[in-house]
Order: sequence, then C-alpha cells, then structure tokens
Amino acid sequence: MVGLVSLLPLCACTTLKLPSAAFETVEPPVRWESADALATNVDSAGTGADTGTGAGAATVDAVSLVSWWRRFDDPQLVALVELALAANASVLGAQAASSQAQALRVVAAAALWPQLGSSASARRATVDGDSTGNSFQAGLDAIWAPDVFGAARATVDASDAAVRASAASLGDVQVQISAEVALNYILLRSAQARLVIAGESLSSQLETLQITRWREQAGLVTALDSEQARAAAAQTRAALPVLQTSISQTGHALSLLTGQPPAALKAQLAAAGPLPQTGGALVMSIPAETLRQRADVRAAELQVAAALARLGQAEAQRWPTFSIGGSLSLSALTLGALTNGASVLGSLLASVNWPVIDGGAARARMFAQQAALAQARQVYRAAVLGALRDVEDALAALQGDRLRLASLDEAAAAANVAVLLARQRYSSGLVDFQVVLETQRAQITAQDSQARASADVSGDQVRLFKALGGGWRVKSVVAVATPVIHTLADTSADISAATTVPREATP
Repeated sequence: MVGLVSLLPLCACTTLKLPSAAFETVEPPVRWESADALATNVDSAGTGADTGTGAGAATVDAVSLVSWWRRFDDPQLVALVELALAANASVLGAQAASSQAQALRVVAAAALWPQLGSSASARRATVDGDSTGNSFQAGLDAIWAPDVFGAARATVDASDAAVRASAASLGDVQVQISAEVALNYILLRSAQARLVIAGESLSSQLETLQITRWREQAGLVTALDSEQARAAAAQTRAALPVLQTSISQTGHALSLLTGQPPAALKAQLAAAGPLPQTGGALVMSIPAETLRQRADVRAAELQVAAALARLGQAEAQRWPTFSIGGSLSLSALTLGALTNGASVLGSLLASVNWPVIDGGAARARMFAQQAALAQARQVYRAAVLGALRDVEDALAALQGDRLRLASLDEAAAAANVAVLLARQRYSSGLVDFQVVLETQRAQITAQDSQARASADVSGDQVRLFKALGGGWRVKSVVAVATPVIHTLADTSADISAATTVPREATP
C-alpha cells in the first residue's frame, strides 16, 4: 500500500504535449471560377449550356439534383439508374449499415433507463440419495445507473451522429452508383455510335474498292490503287471487333451495377440508341450551398460531431459512476406456495465506483478521443477541398470538351463534303486514288473523334451533377445543429484546451 501511495505524485506530474494540429477554417469561394467562362463559350458555340444566367434556367439545388439523370430525357438511362439504386449490392450493403447504426443507437439510448430483469429457480436437494426437500424461487431485479456526468448521454449523441453519418454514407454510395451507371451507359451508346460510323465507312470504302477494280480492269489505273483500297477497307474492318467487344463489356458492367448476371441486359441494350445529352441551362448554386448538398461532405461533417460526442463521453468517464439496484423475490417449498404464503425477500443497494489509480488510462482515453477528433476534422477539411476541386474540374472539362466538339462538328462536316468531291473527281479521272484515300481517312478520323467528343461532353455533364451532390435525398439526413462548414475554427478550442496526455511514469 505504501508503494502505491508513493507512486501517486509521479503519475500526477508525468505528462507529454499533444502534437499541435492546424484546424483552419474552410472558407468556400464566393463563386465558381469556370462557371461564367463555360456559359460564355458554350453560348458562342451554340451547343446549349448546363450553366449560365439566362432566362428560364433552373437553379441547381438539392431537390433538382435528386434525380438528375431524368434531365437527359432518356427512358433507358432512367430505368437503369433506378434499377441500380434498388438492387445494387453496394447500395443494399450501405442500407444494411445504416440499419445497423440505427439499432446501435437504440442500444446506447437504453442505458439511460432503468433495467428490469426477472428470474426463477427450482432446487431439489438430496443426501445419500434421500430427498431433503424442494425449494422454488421467483423474483425481479432492477438496476439504474443515473447519468450524473453525462457519459451515457454523450454516447447517445455520438450514436445519433453516427446514424446520420451512416445515412449520408448511404447517400454517397447512391451518388457513386448512379453516376457510374450513367457513365457506362454513355460509353455503351458511344461505342454503338462509333460502330455505326465504322460500318458506314467500311461500306463506303468497299464501294470505292469496287470502283477501283472496275477502273483497273479498264486499264485506267494500276493494281497499286486496288491494293491500297483493299488495305484501307481491311483496316477499317479490323476496328469492328474492338468496338463490339467494348459494347459487350460495357453491357456486362451495367448488368453488374444493376445487380444482375452479366448477360441480363444484352437484349435490352442491343439496339443502338442516341447519345444522352442534357437540355436547357442551369444556374450554378454558390459553392457553400453545393458543399451542403454533397453526401460525402455531410458524412464527414457528422463524423466530426460524433467525435466531439465521444470526447465528451471520455471526459465524463473520468468521474464517479453511481448505480441503484434492488431485488424482490418469493421463496417457497412448493410451487403452489409461491402465490400463497411464500417468503418475501427484498434488498436495496446503492453503489459508487471511482477508480483511484488506473495508471492514467482514463486520461489517456480522453486524449485518444481528442486525437480522433483531430483526425475527423482533417478528413472533413479534405472532403470540403475535394468537393470544391471536383466541381471546378468538371466545369473546366465541360468547357474544354464543348469547344472541342464544336470544332470537330465543323471538321466532320467538311470531311464529308471532301469525300464526296474526291470520289466524284476520281470517277471522272480528275484526281488520283491517293486523294480519295486521304479524304476517307480524314473523314473516318473526324467522325470517330466527333463521336468520342460528344460522349466526353455527356460524361462531363454526369460528373458535374455528381460533383454538385446530385443523386441522393438530403432530407434523409438530419443536419447537425451547427454546420461545421462555418465553425471549424470555433471548436478548435475544444481540442487545444487540453494539451497533455499521460506518459509512462518516470522519476
């Protein structure tokens, strides 16, 4: 005992500094850098805009973004996304995790209330094989631990935040899956369009090959022209299996995303369809509002709230815990006597538990939670910065790809005219076959690039909706009382107030 008492001063004065962490306030910008440039460039290109300030434009908000895929006006895309949200394995797993968090919250809340249990027993005693009598007992046991210092309440608060964070995480999975379905669907339609372009180019080259053979038979050209025409047609034909493979694999990916076997959608997606494009303009919401719409930012924010509650729990656990218990039981020699003439036994117990020496474990747990809070805050900060970058990247990509598409539209139109002129002049003997080959190659390249660029624009539109936080219902998550977006610096004092943690006792 004397030795234990002598260790108390050593344990009390032994501390180490908690590493300082920067808790900078994340101040979202007032406006998006690329929004105005995108609207201006798109308007001048005449291809329609997703952003802008024109009349009739719809404001991007949480409600309008819930089912953003409907803006593409493609029933097939709508059906695939909604099927994926209902049957995708990742979505169903996130739903199960959300249900688990809700159940654990109920478990945590139960600790605030008195616990009542019942018991019953029957005993038969013998001595040397002879019965010495029977006894029966039934009773009730109750216990209640008053939450004097708020440890149980803090646990419930942490569970509440965990429930909302789990719901936000489910929303983030829905955002990811809906965007993944749309991107794969766009890739499928793009591959189908490119397959059609390649098939039409092949037909044109085969016609040119036939004309070349007729001219060779007439002695107007040499075999060189025929072989060049045949080589060009073979090269185009070689691209067809690659595109067909891409179509098959993309269909398999869509089947997997919708929770089905790989070939389940083969017949449904076999027919080529138009590439989905959004119509109309959207007025971009301010960055701060976009952050509130993002499921991943909301989840990170709620994780900070949960970490704060766990810190309060750890602090409360350093103080005494109290409990009040009691039992009431009936005891009798026969089962029937339990209801008439049984002995009544009762007891009442009050207790207090306050560890005197724990080697600094309680204080270390508190500082461990402080470190966990610091981590949660930095994860939140990274989520905010990442969200801002995603939107700016999507706007910049959409701006550049729309300008590129406008130029490729012009190039494809010019290449189509050039091919017609070259074939007419070649048939008339005014140009050699090399001109025909060059114009055909230019046409195929321009048309394929045009199809790729059009798919890139559609994909950029999907990524923009995703970056803006579309694809989940914000109302499914109850926001924390004070948004962390504006209070990262305000609560940093909660961490920096305690700057020491226990260390091994040293003399």
